[in-house]
Amino acid sequence: MTEPKKFRKKPVVIEALRWDGSLASIQSICLWANYPDMDKVVYEMLDEELGAVGAVYALTLEGALTASVGDFIIRGVQGEFYPCKPDIFEATYEEVSDD
Repeated sequence: MTEPKKFRKKPVVIEALRWDGSLASIQSICLWANYPDMDKVVYEMLDEELGAVGAVYALTLEGALTASVGDFIIRGVQGEFYPCKPDIFEATYEEVSDD
C-alpha cells in the first residue's frame, strides 16, 4: 500500500474584499468583481427601502456559492471568484504590501 505524502500550498497572492453586510459594501464588491465581465458576484435585495441585502452569490467555477455577512470574496489565481469564511481566510492568508 502506498503511504500518503505531505504537501505545502504554494504561496500565491490573491485579491479579496470583505462583505460587512451593508449595501454599499456589496456594491463595491460587485463593481470590483464584475469589471470588465458582468455577473461574477450578484446580490438580491431583501428590502429596497431599508437597503437590506438578502443574499449574495459568487458565481464560481463550480457554480453559484452563497456568501454570508463577514465572508471574504476572493479573486483566485485564474480570475475566478468565490466566498471564504473569515476563520479560513485568516488561517490561510496574510496581508501583503503593494511593493
